Amino acid sequence: MRRDFSNQGFEIGAFDEEADIYIINTCSVTNNANSSCRQTVRQALRRNPEAFVAVVGCYAQLEPEEIAEIEGVDVVLGAKDKFKLLDLFDDFVKQEKTLIHNTDVNEAVDFHNAFSGEDRTRAFLKIQDGCNYKCSFCTIPLARGKSRSAKIDTVVRNAQQLVEEDFREIIITGVNAGDFGYDTDENFFQLLQALDKVDGLERIRVSSIEPNLLHEDIIRFAAESDKLQPHFHIPLQSGSDEMLRLMRRRYKSELYKGRVELIRKVMPDACIGVDVITGHPGETDELFQESFDFIDSLDISYLHVFTYSERPNTHALTLKPVIDHQVRKERTHKLRRLSSKKRFAFDTRFIGQSRPVLFEEENKHGFMQGWTDNYVRVAVPFNQRLTNTIQQVEIGKRSKYGHHFGKLPEEVIIEEEVIQNLITDE
Repeated sequence: MRRDFSNQGFEIGAFDEEADIYIINTCSVTNNANSSCRQTVRQALRRNPEAFVAVVGCYAQLEPEEIAEIEGVDVVLGAKDKFKLLDLFDDFVKQEKTLIHNTDVNEAVDFHNAFSGEDRTRAFLKIQDGCNYKCSFCTIPLARGKSRSAKIDTVVRNAQQLVEEDFREIIITGVNAGDFGYDTDENFFQLLQALDKVDGLERIRVSSIEPNLLHEDIIRFAAESDKLQPHFHIPLQSGSDEMLRLMRRRYKSELYKGRVELIRKVMPDACIGVDVITGHPGETDELFQESFDFIDSLDISYLHVFTYSERPNTHALTLKPVIDHQVRKERTHKLRRLSSKKRFAFDTRFIGQSRPVLFEEENKHGFMQGWTDNYVRVAVPFNQRLTNTIQQVEIGKRSKYGHHFGKLPEEVIIEEEVIQNLITDE
């Protein structure tokens, strides 16, 4: 959407700036979407009471009438129409009554290309949308529709454009990225092979991939590739097979364990992140402890822990027992403590080692930061010339903020001193 507006001559500003048009892209994963949406609309209208406000995204698809009741909203666009703002409006003046453009989610069958830069170094490349899975806790299939993908040649062209825009790293994204090619005769492994051949592209990461779609050939290919980074984010949700059944997940804990063990075998230094949900209906104390012990036994690097949130029209609402909210929070805190322990153990393994770091532009208190190939955060003294470059850096001690201090190679330091002396002499 940013690119579409920019290509039509609109100036893109930060959301906290005064603007003529505000586009609010909503989520539906948790139950605070309503209050968050209302608050964001109020923030926009405080900056410009006459601004045109469009609300799009998953919450807009699921609860359009609810959003239309929010004072100041001009248009609500569901999954099929959210990319049609520029077709539907040309003057973007405030409406007397909120307009709703929302159809059955199954009509959202087109794939819309999207790619954007997080900063000057890393870009997100969307390859897939929608989801055919029916996990008990999730509204995404109701909000985004069926799985659909770009074609490989289109993704490659988008990647080439990002390289031309000087991005060093591409992060592959999708609602269910590993399901790429479901509606075509292509597949995710073929896509990775094609992206691996893109000239000038130095790094490829996969934002997240389901364990049952992370096939062995993908793992082994990543181990051999110079571009695919040794970093995997693999949703688990629970380490209990009984809970996986209740959640309607498509694998058992043994398959997940096998994926982690294979990654460790072929890429010992790989970073492995895990998604987990606590407090899902049916998660007794015993089943939570079973899940906790399983996760603790895995050689993983960090967790993203989510507290279960009731969502309308999901299967989980029919399950018992319902877990008390305080118990959910306590379980979340317990797993987040485990995550901190595993993150510390993983990161500190590499102290004294040299690893490639892609440096970002931001100056944070005299330091600049970047990620190693295996997703360890590293900081060195700020030097504008290092922005968007990949440098071998010796990883040093860990700071209280979670990153590690790095030491640049002597030749990089000497080169910088020579340049500074030349500037001084001039």
